[in-house]
Amino acid sequence: MSNYNPKEFEKKWQDFWEAKGVFHAKNDFSKPKFYGLIEFPYPSAQGLHVGHPRSYTGMDIIARKRRLEGY
Repeated sequence: MSNYNPKEFEKKWQDFWEAKGVFHAKNDFSKPKFYGLIEFPYPSAQGLHVGHPRSYTGMDIIARKRRLEGY
């Protein structure tokens, strides 16, 4: 097994993602709309706790699925 070289490994995948446009947003207004909202965060950002990443992860999964479905 080879050693993990972050400068080489990460650069390889970052270049691949950039070339493929993996994380580029598109404004295609012909697609149907989807709006997902779990909850509004506190305006002051006080009271945030470790439970927030858990609940937001679910919406991230749903949003990704809907995006793959063409929304």
